[in-house]
Amino acid sequence: MSRIGKAALVVSAGILASRILGLLRNVAVAALLGDTTDGDLYQAAFVLPDLLFYLMAGGYLSITFIPILAERMAADDEEGTWSAFASIAKAVGAAMVLLTVVTWIAAPSIVQWVFGRLPALATEGTTAIPAADLSELAGLVRIVLPAQLFFMLGSLLMGVQYAKDRFLIPSLAPVVYNLGIIFGGLIGWWSGVEGPAGFLWGALLGAATGNFALQVWGARRVGLRWVSAPIRSPALRAYLLMALPLMLGQSVAILDEQLIRVAGQLGPEGTIATLGLARNLVMVPVGLIAQAAGVAAYPTLARLVAAGALDDMRETLTRALRGVLLFGGLATAAVLAASQPAVAVVYQRGAFGVDATIATAAALVFYALAIPFWGGHQLLGRAFYAHRRMWVPVGIGTMVTVVAIPLYFSIEGVMGAHGIALASTAAISLYTVALGAAWFRAHGGWRPVGDAVWRTAVATTIAAAGGWAAVDMVVGEPMDGWLGQASLGLVVGAVVVTGLYAASLRVLRVPEVTAIGDRLRNRLG
Repeated sequence: MSRIGKAALVVSAGILASRILGLLRNVAVAALLGDTTDGDLYQAAFVLPDLLFYLMAGGYLSITFIPILAERMAADDEEGTWSAFASIAKAVGAAMVLLTVVTWIAAPSIVQWVFGRLPALATEGTTAIPAADLSELAGLVRIVLPAQLFFMLGSLLMGVQYAKDRFLIPSLAPVVYNLGIIFGGLIGWWSGVEGPAGFLWGALLGAATGNFALQVWGARRVGLRWVSAPIRSPALRAYLLMALPLMLGQSVAILDEQLIRVAGQLGPEGTIATLGLARNLVMVPVGLIAQAAGVAAYPTLARLVAAGALDDMRETLTRALRGVLLFGGLATAAVLAASQPAVAVVYQRGAFGVDATIATAAALVFYALAIPFWGGHQLLGRAFYAHRRMWVPVGIGTMVTVVAIPLYFSIEGVMGAHGIALASTAAISLYTVALGAAWFRAHGGWRPVGDAVWRTAVATTIAAAGGWAAVDMVVGEPMDGWLGQASLGLVVGAVVVTGLYAASLRVLRVPEVTAIGDRLRNRLG
């Protein structure tokens, strides 16, 4: 198995564990808060902290940091490696502390500005979060805001481990983070604390433990030493040159979740919660396929570029793109076929009833169409980053964001909350297509990927249609007390979708599937 394949397995296992716990987290949130104003407040409380994290290019911190470390490690410059870490960590940490303090003080005013002006835009004159609850929202923001410092420093510590091809400890960060949210919410509920505050205190503790303390230990295990280093250094300048485009031009893929939360305010009570829960559910296959591929592939892509092995780099990228398309198509077909029973099995209990299941499943269908595109942009973006061409994906992402923002805020009046989910899918798809056009125009080699696109699309359509028909015969319409029936529908849907998808790819002569079939026949023969 290739290095990327082994790394992807480790990352996928960690992501699977974190996604399972993420589902349990969402189960707790849905059961205790439901699709109510409290559920909306929980989702909205993360908007400002997440935007602060993204403003500091936190979502790309490892991406900008790994090439700097890889260059020094390739030269066997251990002292230079740890000096680079120290100078960047000092600068990033100081900047994040300052911004956190300023945002914490200004939280009430910012919340009023972001959410308080939206009622005038709402088609029915009401919004998901009433004006009377904005002060409570500001208090919730202040609880979770300091977690961003732990995320920022933790990203640097994870970058050290990624550069050493160590993925296990970083993959545990979201596991611990989700455990913190779950226990925080449950302890708050058992203690009689109403609303989402317990979940948010748990998020803060989970970030401090999983994203920082655990990563300090993991980085030290691979040799990290804290050395005295000036803040002004060539490493910091290199980091700023790569990070500045990401700070100035935020991608729609980064801002998507926040745009959904803010635009969801235009709908009635529960809209933000419904959209958030549906998006979190579709992020399970996205994480297992797209995130795993991107995280595992990037160190190898960066290493090949640094070594001048550009043909090998392009071949590696092509194989990875075809892989995420094939697995992404299967995931899309499965979600399309069984959206209602999936939502029922995961969420329908406590404060989350049948109506919430129907609304969440409808949003989930629109989100599911973007699964292969999430995988594509993760890999294509990293291909540009490996070449240190930060401005290309950032410029494309910024232009797509400018075009997409009006869609997020206008489509709700036409299609309701489900339209916001469709806007999200349209934006992610456009971003990925534009990235692909830019990459293949400069580097060529689009035919193998284009071939996988149309074959995967045909197989996905066949599998989704057949799977939906099978699931519909088993489960029928959503109702109270149908957990067993919905679970059976999921099993039936998984079997039918997988069988139809594999058979369709085989008939379409997809090389990867044909090779697997040939190997199985050889072993059995």
